[in-house]
Amino acid sequence: MTLAGMAAWFNVAQPVLITVLAIYGLLIIASLITWWLNVRSGGKLAELTARVKSWWVMITVFALAVFISQGLSAIFLGLISYLALKEYFSMIPTRRVDRSVLFWAYLAVPIQYWWAYTDWYGMFVVFIPVWMFLFTPVAMVLLGETKGFLRAVGTMSWGQMMMVFALSHTAHLLYSGDKIETPAGGAGLLLFLVFCTQFNDVMQYVWGKLTGKHKIVPTVSPNKTWQGFIGGLLSTMLLSFLIAPYLTPMSGLVAALAGGMIALSGFLGDITLSALKRDLGAKDTGALIPGHGGILDRVDSLTIAAPVFVHFMRYFYY
Repeated sequence: MTLAGMAAWFNVAQPVLITVLAIYGLLIIASLITWWLNVRSGGKLAELTARVKSWWVMITVFALAVFISQGLSAIFLGLISYLALKEYFSMIPTRRVDRSVLFWAYLAVPIQYWWAYTDWYGMFVVFIPVWMFLFTPVAMVLLGETKGFLRAVGTMSWGQMMMVFALSHTAHLLYSGDKIETPAGGAGLLLFLVFCTQFNDVMQYVWGKLTGKHKIVPTVSPNKTWQGFIGGLLSTMLLSFLIAPYLTPMSGLVAALAGGMIALSGFLGDITLSALKRDLGAKDTGALIPGHGGILDRVDSLTIAAPVFVHFMRYFYY
């Protein structure tokens, strides 16, 4: 079967299919290198091996969810938000009396993703920041408990903003992206965002291990260095320059700048969630993904990168 035939069978644009196949090619190379390094080290790289295996599962699930149907994509992306919010609530201290309010916070997830799925931008952009922001403290007040009220309202509202509203921009990008002239539609825009964000995380880690000497935020994330950050930034800008013309309406300098913007905002999302974990004395937000931690550990970069990229696209291309 030709690439065009495969793309038609999956009902996706050919550039999207080619990009996914290229990612699988990189995974094959990474798996072979990891296997070789693990053999040479006598099995001391078990965590790295687990990370690569988890990437196979995550990329396959992501690709299937985006390819099979738009409805399934909304459910899949909404499930990620739900699991991230669940991990967040399992970490932060909550008052016993507020457990009934948690129901409304979880209910906001499918509602928010419904606005994204139907591309109702007016409701999508105000439901969490306005209506849930106002509803949450009122619901808590009606419970009659004032001790710890401000902290409870702040942590719950921030969790909804980061784990639901911010992450739901991925779904908005997928369903609204077909409005603009792009080689691969909304799926291409989402793939571009996720690929650049995760590639930046990997390259920051690689450059940091190879050349990292100067800590960038030692009290928040001691392993992150200026060399790793700059290496990841430049690598992501190069990647964006190369793949943006096939997945997005951007090309040239604009594509490179978009890659740099994603790398910077992804880094900020990463260290923001790192500050949360450090404050709570937690290494990971969960243990769902072997070698990576929890869902929130894997999507922390997207909590800032997704809204920044979406509104950049809306401003210049919608």
